[in-house]
Amino acid sequence: MTTVTNLGFPRMGTRRELKPALEAYWHDDTKCASLLDTAKQLRRRHWTLQREAGAQVVPCNDFSLYDHVLDTAYMLDAIPERYRALADADPLAGYFALARGAQRDDVDLHALEMTKWFDTNYHYIVPELHAAQTFRLRTHKPVEEFLEAKAQGIDARPVLLGPVSFLLLSKTIDGSDRLALLDRLLPVYAELLGKLKDAGANWVQIDEPCLVLDQDMDDHVAYRTAYRVLAQIPRPKLLLTTYFGALDDNLALASQLLVDGLHVDLVRAPNQLDDVLDALPRQHVLSLGVVDGRNIWRTDLDHVLPLIKRAHARIGGERLQLAPSCSLLHIPIDVSLETELSSELRSWLSFGRQKIEELRTLRDALKSANALAALEDARQRQVSRRQSSDVHRPDVIARVDALNAKDAQRASPYLTRRDAQRKRFTLPLFPTTTIGSFPQTKDVREARAKYKSGKLQHADYEAFLQEQTQQCIRFQEEIGLDVLVHGEFERNDMVEYFGEQLDGFAFTKHGWVQSYGSRCVKPPIIYGDVQRPAPMTVRWSAYAQSLTSRPMKGMLTGPVTVLQWSFVRDDQPRSATCCQLALALRDEVLDLQAAGIGIIQIDEPALREGLPLRRKEWASYLDWAVECFRVTASGVADDTQIHTHMCYSEFNDIIEAVAAMDADVISIETSRSRMALLDAFVRFHYPNEIGPGVYDIHSPRVPGIEEMVTLLEKATAVLGPEQLWVNPDCGLKTRGWPETYDALQALVEAAHIMRQRVAVVA
Repeated sequence: MTTVTNLGFPRMGTRRELKPALEAYWHDDTKCASLLDTAKQLRRRHWTLQREAGAQVVPCNDFSLYDHVLDTAYMLDAIPERYRALADADPLAGYFALARGAQRDDVDLHALEMTKWFDTNYHYIVPELHAAQTFRLRTHKPVEEFLEAKAQGIDARPVLLGPVSFLLLSKTIDGSDRLALLDRLLPVYAELLGKLKDAGANWVQIDEPCLVLDQDMDDHVAYRTAYRVLAQIPRPKLLLTTYFGALDDNLALASQLLVDGLHVDLVRAPNQLDDVLDALPRQHVLSLGVVDGRNIWRTDLDHVLPLIKRAHARIGGERLQLAPSCSLLHIPIDVSLETELSSELRSWLSFGRQKIEELRTLRDALKSANALAALEDARQRQVSRRQSSDVHRPDVIARVDALNAKDAQRASPYLTRRDAQRKRFTLPLFPTTTIGSFPQTKDVREARAKYKSGKLQHADYEAFLQEQTQQCIRFQEEIGLDVLVHGEFERNDMVEYFGEQLDGFAFTKHGWVQSYGSRCVKPPIIYGDVQRPAPMTVRWSAYAQSLTSRPMKGMLTGPVTVLQWSFVRDDQPRSATCCQLALALRDEVLDLQAAGIGIIQIDEPALREGLPLRRKEWASYLDWAVECFRVTASGVADDTQIHTHMCYSEFNDIIEAVAAMDADVISIETSRSRMALLDAFVRFHYPNEIGPGVYDIHSPRVPGIEEMVTLLEKATAVLGPEQLWVNPDCGLKTRGWPETYDALQALVEAAHIMRQRVAVVA
C-alpha cells in the first residue's frame, strides 16, 4: 500500500498563536510555562490536523521555538563559550540569546549570524564552530517530542538535520575545516538515534538538503563516512531526505549511502525520476515529493499521476511514499479560512492541509476508481485558472514586449552621476541615514486595524499618520541624521503594501508564514498580470519632504524582492512576472522624481535568495534579475540618487552582478559578521558608495558608540571615507522607540567621530 507522508509542518499556528507567547516570554521570562504550554498545544493540534487530512506518517521534532538549525546546534552543545554561562544557568534564556542576543545586568551578548535557508525567505541561525569544537547530547528534544506524539496515539517519524548538512550550514570562526569535526559529531548522532530506537521510533527522517547543492569530493567522503558509521549501530531506519532541487551529479552518492529510504523533490526536478528509479537500491523505500511545499497553487494531478504510476510500476506500492516536495513550513496552514477571497481564486489554492489532501487523492487514484470524482474536480480547477480573464492582460504583455536595451541603462556613467548628486545634496563624509521603517508601535498597529475594520474614519486615520510622520521627522532632525525617511507608518509589510496597490495580486487574512523567530509575513499571491493603476508612495514621501529641508528618501521594494516574497503564479516563467513588476515600479520611481524626491531607495534584500542552488544556473537568473532592477531604476536624471538595500546575504560569488545593478549607493548587513561581508566589495574594487550596517536591528541589544566606531574603522581600513554611509542593518519596524532612540543617537555620534578622525589624518 502506497503511504501518504509529510516532511514538516508550519509552527506558528493558523492565527500565529506562538508569536504572542514568544514575545510575552521575551518581555517577561516568568511566562516560560505559558510559552511551553502553547508550544505543546500547537504540536498536538498540528499532528491531529495532519492525520485528519490524510497523512499516515506525520513528522515530529519539526517544531521549533525559533529555528530548527539553532535547535540542532543547541542539542549538540555547539554553543560558543560566551553564551555558556547563561545557557547553563537558564537554558531557555541561553537558547534565545544565541538567536537574539542578550543585554541585561552584566550580560551583553551579540546574536549569532542569521542567513537564508537555501533559496527561501526563511532565516536560520548559523552555528558557530571552531577547530577544537566538542559535541555532546545537551538536550533530548527529538526523543521527548516523539514520546509526546506517542502519548497522543500517534506513531510519528522524528526529523533530524543530517550531520553533514549541519556542518556545511555552519561556519568556523578560525578558518578551520568544518568537515574535520565530523568524527567528533557522529558519536552524538549515534547516541541520539539509539535513544530514538529505545523510545520506539521505527523510522527517522534525516534531512541532508545540501545534497542538492554543488558538492566536492571532500563533501562526498563526509557523507560516506557519516552513513557508514551510523549503519553500524542499532538504530531506526533512516529516510535520507533531499529537497529544493535535483540530486543530479550527487545521485550516485545518495543511492550508495547506507540508509533505508530516499526522498526526492519532483516539483523542482521532475526529470530526475527515471534516474532515481534506476539508481535506487532494491530494498529502499522511495518517497516522492509530488506536491509543492513552497507554493500555494493546486497541483495539476493529471501531470503528477503518470510520474507516480511510473514509480509504482517499477517498485510497487509497499516501497512507495507520497509526500510534499519539502517541509510545509513555507506555506500557510488552511485555505478554508480565507473566506474573503473570491470562490474562484480560492478554488485554485492549496495550503498545508490541502496539500496533504491532494496526496491522499493521488494515493487513492492508484488503487481505486473512487478517486475519479476528485480528479475531475481538480481538473476543472486547472481549466478555470487557465481561462480566467482576471489572470491575462494583453496590454501588460504588450508593454513588456516593447522594452529595449535603453530602458535598462542610466543616462550617464556612475562618476558623472556622483558629481551631479554631490553638487545637489552637499552631504558630509559618512552621511547618516536609516533603511526605511521606524517602530511600528502598538498604537500604529491598533490604528491600522481600526481603520481596516471601519472603526476609524479615513480622515482620522490620515491625521494619525500625519502626526506619526511629523514626529518621526522631528526625531531624525533632532538627533542629526543627514538623509531622512518618512517612517512608513502607513505600511503593513514591505511587500504586502505594494501588492495591495497593484493589479494581479490577492491577499489572505490568515496566510501567515514564519520568516524568523516570531516574525511572520502574509506573502501576497501574484495570480495574474501585474500593473500599477495609480501612484503608491508619492503622497507620503512628498508630504514628508514638505516638512523638512533635509533630503528625504523615497522607499520602494524592488521587483525581485516582491517576486521572491510573494506566492508567484506558476503558469509563466518567474522572469516574465518580474519584468511586469519592474515596469510597474519604474512608473513609481518616475513619479517620485517628479514630486521632488531626489533620493530613492529600491530595496532588493532577496536578490541573492533567488539565486539557483546550482552554479551552472546562476548566469541565466542573474541576467534577468539585474535587468529587472535596472528597468526599475534607470529612467531617472543623473542627480537623482538611487539606493538599494540588501541584508543577510553572502556577496562574494555574485559581486559582479551586484555591481551590474549600478545603484549609486548600496546598504548591506554587516554588524553580525563584524564587517566580514565587506571583503567581497574590496576584492572587487566596488566603485560606488556603500552603507555597511553598524546596528543589528534583529536584536533588542543596543550597541554603544565605540562599538559602532570600531566597525566603521574596519570599513575605512578597506574602503575610502568618501564611499561610506552610516546606517543600521535593516529597517526599524520591529524595534521599540527607546532602543531606537539610543541606537541612532550612538550611530550619529559615531559618524561625527569618524569625520573628526578623518579630518585630523587629512
